[in-house]
Amino acid sequence: MADSSKTATLTFDNKSIELPVHSPTCGPDVIDIRKLYGQGDVFTYDPGFTSTAACESTITFIDGEKGELLHRGYPIDQLAAKSHYLEVCYLLLYGELPTAEQLENFEFTITHHTMLHEQMQYFFRGFRRDAHPMAVMVGVVGAMAAFYHDSTDISDPHQREIASHRLIAKMPTIAAWAYKYSIGQPFVYPRNDLTYAENFLHMCFAVPAAEYKVDPILSRAMDRIFTLHADHEQNASTSTVRLASSSGANPFACIAAGIACLWGPAHGGANQACLEMLKEIGTPDRIPEYIARAKDKEDPFRLMGFGHRVYKNFDPRATVMKQSADEVLDLLGVENNPILATAKELEKQALEDPYFHDKKLFPNVDFYSGIILEAMGFPTSMFTPIFALSRTVGWVSQWKEQLADPTMKIGRPRQLYTGAPFRDYVEVEDR
Repeated sequence: MADSSKTATLTFDNKSIELPVHSPTCGPDVIDIRKLYGQGDVFTYDPGFTSTAACESTITFIDGEKGELLHRGYPIDQLAAKSHYLEVCYLLLYGELPTAEQLENFEFTITHHTMLHEQMQYFFRGFRRDAHPMAVMVGVVGAMAAFYHDSTDISDPHQREIASHRLIAKMPTIAAWAYKYSIGQPFVYPRNDLTYAENFLHMCFAVPAAEYKVDPILSRAMDRIFTLHADHEQNASTSTVRLASSSGANPFACIAAGIACLWGPAHGGANQACLEMLKEIGTPDRIPEYIARAKDKEDPFRLMGFGHRVYKNFDPRATVMKQSADEVLDLLGVENNPILATAKELEKQALEDPYFHDKKLFPNVDFYSGIILEAMGFPTSMFTPIFALSRTVGWVSQWKEQLADPTMKIGRPRQLYTGAPFRDYVEVEDR
């Protein structure tokens, strides 16, 4: 528990209540209001919980003013530049960077858990062909509890560990198969001789009729996308996972709940919205028109992929993602893709415009990840499933941390009730 040597005094209705104040290792102090209702018979009101800490965590820290994102204390730009996704997974799950032997064993375990139960193929085939891949992922991940009974007992640390590994290992297969099913192609099985990112790209784009070799630039870009989306503190989907977990739900149900929340366009659909905006702009020559609209306070149009709700400076993930975007576009070219050409020119003009600089509306991680995924050949319907795949380790890490927290209680938010007060039932003939 964080230091709580300080207190805050709340005075109302001729009453004073002393509340502990916790000082974290990073970030603002936190006033502990757990006994506020019991001692003062009052609730707090915080729509969106934007000023409320719902848990204590050691996993991820964000400083939006500084543009800082730390996983277990390590800055995201260093992890993205020097590490790789599975090493970051180990860090998030266990709290420290692995030794060479630990990393080798972890990579072996994940690689050898990537196959799905063969009967799950029939589950996929129960969906309509035009089902959104996120709908398929929500259903399939939730159904894993019906296939893997030996890892649903949350009171058993060994089963929690197995479930964690299975979710991280199998999510690329589930996402890739959801994509293959949507385009009418046969499922491609995972291979143990490929890296995590290579395996995902191979399962998405290989076909039985021809050999498919994964370009190292593309696999590195894919790995960075996974890494940069691995965890992001107590966002909506992570909070959903924690809330579901607080009821004692099995791990697969909890992660399925997180996927369902991420499906919301206000959360996981930002990079898809960015690409749709670029399609609306159409060609680079129309960019000045849309930049002018973005500056017009009377115009509802906003540039998607610029700025961030949490980061009030720059998005620390965007710098690394931009490097990957440049590498991918250099490899694949933009000459024959008007969307990518428009994206490159929009980035250039926005960064040169004082209006966006003064308002700190810099391109964010969603702007660049959408460009990369479009260039790789993914349809926009796959953008959020790839986000879900990337975020699985964050959800699992937060889930594990919560289950180990002795102060955990079932989530039960309060409300500010403004409905009708008590009234007696009126018989129908008297209404």
